[in-house]
Amino acid sequence: MGFKEEILKRRTFGIISHPDAGKTTLTEKLLLFGGAIHVAGAVKSNKIKKTATSDFMEIERQRGISVATSVMGFEYKDVKINILDTPGHQDFAEDTFRVLTACDSVIIVVDSAKGVETQTRKLMQVCRMRKTPVIVFINKLDRPGQDPFDLLDEIEKELQIQVTPLSWPIGNGDQFKGIYNIHRENLCLYSASVQTIQDGIEINDINSGELDEHIGERSADKLREDLELVREVYPAIDREAYLDGQLAPVFFGSALNNFGIREMLDCFIEIAPSPLPRETDERLVQPDEEKFTGFVFKIHANMDPNHRDRIAFVKVCSGVFRRNTNYLHVGLGKNLKFSTPTAFMASKKSIIDEAYPGDIVGLHDTGNFKIGDTLTEGEKLHFKGIPSFSPELFKYIENADPMKSKQLAKGIDQLMDEGVAQLFTNQFNNRKIIGTVGALQFEVIEYRLLHEYSAACRWENINLYKACWIEALDPKELEDFRLHKAQYMAKDKWGRDVFLAESQYMLQMAQVNYKKLVFHFTSEF
Repeated sequence: MGFKEEILKRRTFGIISHPDAGKTTLTEKLLLFGGAIHVAGAVKSNKIKKTATSDFMEIERQRGISVATSVMGFEYKDVKINILDTPGHQDFAEDTFRVLTACDSVIIVVDSAKGVETQTRKLMQVCRMRKTPVIVFINKLDRPGQDPFDLLDEIEKELQIQVTPLSWPIGNGDQFKGIYNIHRENLCLYSASVQTIQDGIEINDINSGELDEHIGERSADKLREDLELVREVYPAIDREAYLDGQLAPVFFGSALNNFGIREMLDCFIEIAPSPLPRETDERLVQPDEEKFTGFVFKIHANMDPNHRDRIAFVKVCSGVFRRNTNYLHVGLGKNLKFSTPTAFMASKKSIIDEAYPGDIVGLHDTGNFKIGDTLTEGEKLHFKGIPSFSPELFKYIENADPMKSKQLAKGIDQLMDEGVAQLFTNQFNNRKIIGTVGALQFEVIEYRLLHEYSAACRWENINLYKACWIEALDPKELEDFRLHKAQYMAKDKWGRDVFLAESQYMLQMAQVNYKKLVFHFTSEF
């Protein structure tokens, strides 16, 4: 198969939603279709000891939430699909934002009872900014939920995107009979089955009596009415509008019972974009260029607790990535060679010889990479849009065991490279401050330091409003600022100046008094 065909058969997408809407369950079921796993585990049930394939960190198994972003690849109907399952919990939003930079399209999972929730709105803003194509999957129809028309209205209003339903539910909760696939014009009858995949029933004419036989007269009449209304109210599927991020196809189903997912997957591989061109500061990179380019969008330490390894996840943007080939690390300005690049199936890895645009490659890392780094065949490029956000919560981190200071330093260093949180060193007293976007991250850091690096830490509260990066238009003014604000000055991991403002007032006064300093709230400037 030629290079261009390889690109065309790839689809790389992220699954995003509010916590608990069923995102990890949906990922599991998609893998079941790809034949990647044979038995899907119920994510939250204590009776089943099997946990979801994509939640491989110990803390995730205990809490039943996804903390890290998993990468999984599988083949379905000759299409190579790469799924990025993201953490839904808002404390890990930053990880999710970064993962969206590596996706060509997105599936949003909405709970049919709760509708659109806060986290989904936030993530949709990121998709809108980047014009990422979106498909919506309305989940949990086997439980009582809202009226489908109300849900569609809510999605249009809350996510500010036009929708068009491509499948339609027949009842919900106890009365749930199945779904009608508008896209393919066939009927799929519901039977609760967590582990197998059912075939649809072809009904070409919904006005025929055959429909009544399958679902009963009353449900059949309601379905005919609903479908007529759908045709009047919603536009037909328009692939251009979808690719432009203007129109979202909507599917209904139950991820837990493996129902309604195939309809979405079949439509997805038909309409979703293959790898798209990527912006860099220098130029636009096309996927079918001959030379390899890629960027690091995530770093994960200790995927294998026995080996203490770090893995940098690289999204291939153009050309072919080959094993044992020298590539330029643009940030360091030196060539690196990778002898064991891996592809993923959650925590299972397999070594690969080559990867094509759209693929995600894991590279073993000894501390060379940070998030946003670029690899090329020699050209100096910098990919855009992989920010670190200004943290909202701050704590001093202290060593709880003086014998383990080396382990603690190493642990903090590696976890910060993952982008779990940010480390600032106060220039006044040299104490280390950890800044995060959410409170749960402190727990995760403490847990992982103890279990992965055998280092115990203590937290001490510190009252700060914001950390912002400072850019000086006039070096003299920066010196003056450093002098006057000595106890509020810190350096980030890369030695850049950071101002730690105690209050909103303090930050505003600094902005007013120092006109030749620019205060940034993301690290990308």
